Amino acid sequence: MALPGQAQNDPKENLGDYDAQWIHYGFLMGIHNSRYRIQYSDDFARPEMDSLHSVVPGHLPGWKVGFVVDMNLLQYLSFRVLPTVGFYEQDLTYRYTDGTSHRELKDATLVELPLMLKYKSARRGNIAMYVTGGISPALEASGKGDELDTRERLELRNWNASIDAGVGFDLYFPLFKFSPEVRYSWGLRNMLTDDVNSYDQPLKKLTYQNISFYITFEGGPSYLKNNQRKKKKR
Repeated sequence: MALPGQAQNDPKENLGDYDAQWIHYGFLMGIHNSRYRIQYSDDFARPEMDSLHSVVPGHLPGWKVGFVVDMNLLQYLSFRVLPTVGFYEQDLTYRYTDGTSHRELKDATLVELPLMLKYKSARRGNIAMYVTGGISPALEASGKGDELDTRERLELRNWNASIDAGVGFDLYFPLFKFSPEVRYSWGLRNMLTDDVNSYDQPLKKLTYQNISFYITFEGGPSYLKNNQRKKKKR
């Protein structure tokens, strides 16, 4: 019992009562790598499609920016709302038996609203580890080629939802809390529409998979201002 008491009074510990506040704000930046996950349809095995050898998803990078709202629920548990704008590119390569191929590229800007629970360990000095998970709805804000004839393109739905899970570290500095995090997303919705053309006919299901690396910054001058107010009251 003496060791935790001594750690709380350690002058080297930054933002000592930071986690006692019930709400924190911040911002995030991230890079990601995303791809399609596909299932072939029964039409893929029909004789009229024997010229198509395979459909291969690619891995393409992108980036994200957003805000952080973190609300304390229990001592080590918090609820986080992370409104984010993500910039994505995904592609499918259609390979044919004659050795030719066609790449179908789709890029989009998505407005995302991850709703996450964060469970963290007790602090060890200025470091704490955490795990996080939740659901993330997303709506497509814009995409190149939306005006083109969709009969000649792969047409997908404009909203999605995913299950997210991640792990990271909280690093406490004198003026803010810095957190690197790795998060994986599993798309829940089949993004194929009811309209059928030559690009989606061989496919039965198409979902998103995404792995992201984030850095978040929380706290800062507002935290110090609240501390100064408390000292004045005393």
